[in-house]
Amino acid sequence: MPVTPKKIYLDYAAATPLLPEVVEAMLPFLKDVYGNPTCLHSWGDAPREAMEDARSRVAALIGAPADGIVFTASGSEANNLAIKGIAFAKQTQGKHIVISAVEHFSVLQACKRLERWGFETTLVSVDKYGLVDPQEVAKSLRKDTILVSVMHANSEVGTIQPIKEIAAAIKGSGAVFHTDAVATAGTVPVDVKELGVDALSLASNRFYGPKGTAALWLKRGIPVIPQIDGGVQEGGKRAGTDNVPGIVGMGKAAEIAAASLRERMSHTAPLRDRLIKGISEQLDHVLVTGHPTSRLPDTASYCIRFVEGEAMLMHLDAEGIGCSSGSSCTSRALKASHVLLAMGLSHEIAQGSLLLTVGKDSTQEDVESAVKALPPIVQRLRKMSPLYTKFLKEGEVS
Repeated sequence: MPVTPKKIYLDYAAATPLLPEVVEAMLPFLKDVYGNPTCLHSWGDAPREAMEDARSRVAALIGAPADGIVFTASGSEANNLAIKGIAFAKQTQGKHIVISAVEHFSVLQACKRLERWGFETTLVSVDKYGLVDPQEVAKSLRKDTILVSVMHANSEVGTIQPIKEIAAAIKGSGAVFHTDAVATAGTVPVDVKELGVDALSLASNRFYGPKGTAALWLKRGIPVIPQIDGGVQEGGKRAGTDNVPGIVGMGKAAEIAAASLRERMSHTAPLRDRLIKGISEQLDHVLVTGHPTSRLPDTASYCIRFVEGEAMLMHLDAEGIGCSSGSSCTSRALKASHVLLAMGLSHEIAQGSLLLTVGKDSTQEDVESAVKALPPIVQRLRKMSPLYTKFLKEGEVS
């Protein structure tokens, strides 16, 4: 009988498994404690108290006051609330927004929609590592700039941005500073005071909490117009019946992440380094993408020439290895990553992107299996590649 390959999950940037403690915390609110927290009768008391406890735990993860946490259904919704909500609230002061060229699509497309309503967006370029220059952000400011949004880290290439330095560079401009910290909150230390930001997005599924639960933190006094109307939930900033089980789970996951952050980082960083080194040594024509040092501890990313990322994913999946080719939100788009293009890579090179992310349960054996499995897959695919055939005959191609 054929041997079934061991399943190896290396796509923690897309989703993390629920911790047993998180499931246990959520169960009562999926079964017996079913009251609506907005109700005044006693059935609403326990859910409401649990939500506020979770709000405090999520706030503690990012060093923020609890009253600034607004629960949402996803990181994308949190980003939309930040970008559109703050822009509409401040539009009498100006309609200019500054973002980086490597933002998540929930930021980029939110700005595009705002442009239909008369707002203007300036895209700040990045260097070959995907890094934003704080002075370039400052140079992009105008008198009518009301909002700046630069992600804390990019989940496709792992580059961590100099958010603290950007905050210092734009201080005194009057613009609200938002950062998308979905890739970092619960993965690396995040403190809103230290970063100097006014608003921050984070998502539960990135740190072993439930999918469909996220949050936007707003500094006290930052105005925001709700993007979902119809109720008084979340202090009037986000209408809709509260996802109590998800929020409770997010709170528990945040508490555990805060306590085990250093341990997780010390576990994942060596595995990441082995993936980067091992695959780079085993294959030629491989470009490691992202910053070499200012990098997420769990993220190894590459562009492998003369093959397509989707083909590598399918072959790796057949070997029992799950990974990604760029952002999970665009993994089915079959297009070159806008992040890699912004970093100066050609479409041909960007099409060969591969992203491996490790987690707290990843092992050295998992990593060595991936390092061993990828080279023969790439070699097989290159034999079928007309670009590779041309390269062998003529040398370097564009």
